[in-house]
Amino acid sequence: MTIHIEYEAEEKLGFDYEAIITNVINEAMDYEECPYESEVEVVITDNERIHEVNKEFREIDRPTDVLSFPMVEYEAPGDFSVLEECDDCFNPETGELLLGDIMISVDKVKEQAASYGHSEERELGFLVAHSMLHLFGYDHMEDDEREVMEKKQEEILQNIAIVRE
Repeated sequence: MTIHIEYEAEEKLGFDYEAIITNVINEAMDYEECPYESEVEVVITDNERIHEVNKEFREIDRPTDVLSFPMVEYEAPGDFSVLEECDDCFNPETGELLLGDIMISVDKVKEQAASYGHSEERELGFLVAHSMLHLFGYDHMEDDEREVMEKKQEEILQNIAIVRE
């Protein structure tokens, strides 16, 4: 498992964000029973930068908390069975599955933790779990999809003791 974390925001998090990101990604991989060694890129940025990216890629003119850029197209969420036939899904140098990229706004981590009354650690963990499910092909556009994602997010976080305080 390769996890690249780039911290480009000026605002700092006062805890071991790398450990939380790594733990959540690894738990999500185990939870979804991903059969491959994988690669994920995580960028911690600010509201200004995530606003630019949100506008460019989603045509939504405001900052958001997290953006997910899956590299894999699944026939069904979490169905890894078709990936063996996907030559461009794997890093040719390492053989790892290229799951995709995650971009998180540190400003939103702080704002939402305060708004929801839980720790910044929990908020970061939640955003990573949420984004990992998007990288596995899950979505939340319909109520039934949203319910599936919410249940999975909570279970992933509970499995590694990241709970609401």
